[in-house]
Amino acid sequence: MLLCGLTLLHALVSGSVPIPFATVLQLLGGQAADPAAGQLQTIILQLRLPRALAAMVTGGLLAMAGAYMQVLLRNPLADPYVLGVSGGAAIGALLALMLGLGSSLVSGGALFGALASMLLVFGLSHRHNNWYSEQLLLTGIVVATGWGALISFILAISPDQQLRGMLFWLMGDMSHSDTPTLEAMLLLVCVIISLPLATRLNLYAQGPMRAASLGVAVQPLQWTIFVIASIMTATAVQLAGAIGFIGLVIPHIMRRVVGADHRILIPASALGGAILLLLADTLARTVFTPMQLPTGVLTAMLGVPLFLYLLNKGRRT
Repeated sequence: MLLCGLTLLHALVSGSVPIPFATVLQLLGGQAADPAAGQLQTIILQLRLPRALAAMVTGGLLAMAGAYMQVLLRNPLADPYVLGVSGGAAIGALLALMLGLGSSLVSGGALFGALASMLLVFGLSHRHNNWYSEQLLLTGIVVATGWGALISFILAISPDQQLRGMLFWLMGDMSHSDTPTLEAMLLLVCVIISLPLATRLNLYAQGPMRAASLGVAVQPLQWTIFVIASIMTATAVQLAGAIGFIGLVIPHIMRRVVGADHRILIPASALGGAILLLLADTLARTVFTPMQLPTGVLTAMLGVPLFLYLLNKGRRT
């Protein structure tokens, strides 16, 4: 939590206009040292702070959803996007962008597409009141491939003046994010809900049959995990676009730091995801100032070598 706060302060002071720590603290407290501080206050409160909070909430949602997905599929390589949710969200958002609709309708289209994709995958994989992780994973991969073909088709027929915005959204872009009030409340609610579920998640991670023998209602727990992970992933996608590797890498890192107990792992994953995505977003807007990179590019550049290192270290161990 301390590191999360320090990362937020670092994001607020960094940018094309560097602002000292002391000035940032004064402006956050509403204490403007002189009339010239009004411009700095606008930069902090209207530009950097909403974007930083959006990055933290998005990272927390994706990392928690990744931890849930890895429990549900009992596969450490699962992440929120492996089941095609990002492709469904992209279809909804790109259709709204192509029609020239407002940002709220673009977010709504992404949310609807993500939820529809998750329902499609789980509906196709649900047979005889059971989910099988292998069938669920393969169905998600096939559906994601289909969404990819539709995305290519939409990009091919879209007007040239809209292609840049579409491509930035597909790569994950925080530049148009507002203060995520509702999304932050959802993240807090999901963290609170995860606490009474943690003991059952620990048992389910040992296998559905073992969990059932110890008194866990397996099917309601599966549906609960599915609903929570779907809502968190869809909310994150509509907030910031398709940002990868957060839900895959952060649960792995947190398991090495705090262990596999979900009472600690899930809240720790939320904090770790917030920190990593906020660092990536800060780099995205400061590395080539004044030009800004899509945040998803930085998460991929950070996530790929980090995950390969963790994978190789685990194999040696």
